[in-house]
Amino acid sequence: MKRREFLTLSSVAALYVITGYGGGGDSSTTPPGGGSSIPPDDITTKALPIPELLYPTDREGRKHYDLNVQEAKHDFFNSIETDTFAINSTYLGPTLLMQNGDNVSINYKNNLDELITMHGHGMHVPPSMDGTPHQPISPGATWSAVYTVNQKACTNWYHPHTMDKTAEHVYKGLAGLIIIEDSESRSLDLPKRYGIDDIPLVLQDRNFNNGQIVYNPGMMDIMRGYTGDTFIANGAIEPTLDLEAKEIRFRILNGSNSSVYELGFSDGRSFKQIATDNAFLESPVEMTRLTLSPAERAEIIVDLSNALNQTIVLKEFRHSKDFITVNVSKSATATTTLPNNLTTLTKYDPSTAARTRPFVLSGMMGSFEINGKSMDIGRIDENVLLGDVEIWEVSNEMMVDHNFHIHATYFMLMERNGSAANVAPNEKGYKDVVYIPSGESVKFIVKMTDYADDTVPYMYHCHFLEHEDAGMMGQFVVTV
Repeated sequence: MKRREFLTLSSVAALYVITGYGGGGDSSTTPPGGGSSIPPDDITTKALPIPELLYPTDREGRKHYDLNVQEAKHDFFNSIETDTFAINSTYLGPTLLMQNGDNVSINYKNNLDELITMHGHGMHVPPSMDGTPHQPISPGATWSAVYTVNQKACTNWYHPHTMDKTAEHVYKGLAGLIIIEDSESRSLDLPKRYGIDDIPLVLQDRNFNNGQIVYNPGMMDIMRGYTGDTFIANGAIEPTLDLEAKEIRFRILNGSNSSVYELGFSDGRSFKQIATDNAFLESPVEMTRLTLSPAERAEIIVDLSNALNQTIVLKEFRHSKDFITVNVSKSATATTTLPNNLTTLTKYDPSTAARTRPFVLSGMMGSFEINGKSMDIGRIDENVLLGDVEIWEVSNEMMVDHNFHIHATYFMLMERNGSAANVAPNEKGYKDVVYIPSGESVKFIVKMTDYADDTVPYMYHCHFLEHEDAGMMGQFVVTV
């Protein structure tokens, strides 16, 4: 483990008063690292890049996705090439399309000069195929995540999970989407034309200096999470998107390291959320603002059928930033009608829970803890029995925001801050990440299914990546 520096919580409080920093990325301060020194007119104005939709290659009855993790140069700006990490591209990676029931092999070749891992975030897989620090990929080596897809239709993603280096690797560009379809999703009258009316969005913020990505978090950046002053969508700064005047589906990933986004449209129009992290919601939920913490996903439908020849902006309201300028410039070539009923979700009865586990998020400057312990890759923190229904209570005792992610499965929220009434309608779905602002708590119900291994663990952790790297992570094994 790398050495960590410590300050008392009272010292942290004093620093917060002096600096005005707040949890979740306070927009009132410019993040250290220099920000962008590139003039606005040197930003490359481009159409929103749509990541390649990568179909598998069938080899001996298994569907293979071949991915090269590599150094690259990307054109964020007109006159400067930015050094990046990427997967089969110059920034980010392709979207992997899978069907429930597919036998797949995701083959990651590490062309970098340093060790990495690659994790299928949201994927229901055996622990040996999870891509955690326990499955390292040395330079020049290839590691394959081999499993049978066994979950409902959803939008997941893949990213590094390298011990103490996850934040830096993601920041440099290593991430991509995984779309899972099933018979239910295929039968619904939803936009399904990838890149036309079914739009993938990886939303991030970055710091640049002389056109180069700056990742040099100081102690306070680690404490609050490293945030950037330049907002990008699919690897482009404030791109444009030409759309048809019809229902449009956005599959949104908060791919930031530590920023919480509050998303909405510039004209205040409403939209409907149809999916959370791991499945459709049972019914669409209408809203005008969507809050996503790092690694959370949401699918939304916005009806642009009456907006022909209008321009609207997908905005981030916490930081007063624009992500995408949308030009509704085309007549509809195909229409859809959003159903009122999307799916039926299995719900576990809390009275059947075998146990309740508490998880307290705490720490000091430079080091974070769960239940009083910082991450130790040689220690198993929890033993979970296969098939048991459990209730997990997670409380944030710090003055900074956190969230909580669990590998291997999904959960359903029961309470926020001690009350079921505080769980928002759009949170009442299958989740694997939950936002927990400073001083708040959540309770969720969860069940481990299908996979048990008493030696190879899964992870649970804060997905503010600087917090994860600084120790806010634990390990659990699933046993029979």
